[in-house]
Amino acid sequence: MTSKEIIALLPYQYPFLFVDDICTVDENAITGTYTYDRHLPFYEGHFKANPVTPGVILTETMAQIGLVALGIYMMYKTGELQKNVQIAFTSANVDFYIPVYPEEKVTVKSVKEYFRFNKLKCNVEMYNENKELVSRGTLAGMIKQNQ
Repeated sequence: MTSKEIIALLPYQYPFLFVDDICTVDENAITGTYTYDRHLPFYEGHFKANPVTPGVILTETMAQIGLVALGIYMMYKTGELQKNVQIAFTSANVDFYIPVYPEEKVTVKSVKEYFRFNKLKCNVEMYNENKELVSRGTLAGMIKQNQ
């Protein structure tokens, strides 16, 4: 399964798709990238004179790459992936260390902790282009096939 195929199966679109590329993926881990476009609407008010990417958006980026894309890949590999998948984000515990500004490219690295009964839990880290740790945490979600 290619990067483009995984991204096409994600249930998001602009302006809420925060995945540009899947660099590596296997049954245990995934790495992907995203560059925050300065024209994304949340930058207008967060903050007026100094736009910073909100933590909830950083968490969403980590979830889209490190949880949802990995889950889609794993279900594809096991032959369980169907067209209509529902994804429910169930928990996040994320710490933030440095800000991310408009036009910054981030890399998300995720390692599967477990995947059972369609619940995926991962340890996820985000780095900026200088390889500085932006955030890290544990994310979990459920993947459900539509009948």
